[in-house]
Amino acid sequence: MAEEQIMARIAAMVDEERGLRDALSSGRIDSATEQERLAELERALDQCWDLLRQRRAKAEFGENPNEARVRPAAQVEDYKG
Repeated sequence: MAEEQIMARIAAMVDEERGLRDALSSGRIDSATEQERLAELERALDQCWDLLRQRRAKAEFGENPNEARVRPAAQVEDYKG
């Protein structure tokens, strides 16, 4: 996945997060539904950011950024580096 595609996916997920919060505040969904989907989005966002960091690091050190791979959510969740 190219950097532009990763950034587009991140933007779409951030928009979906906003939509979920709006849906909750307007009563279209309940809190449990919002929280469940937000948790899924957060895991996917962690994976996207990790993939983006991997690609950039590979490019910086002269490696092929296309060799970066999506890692399991459990491996990248709450990454602070």
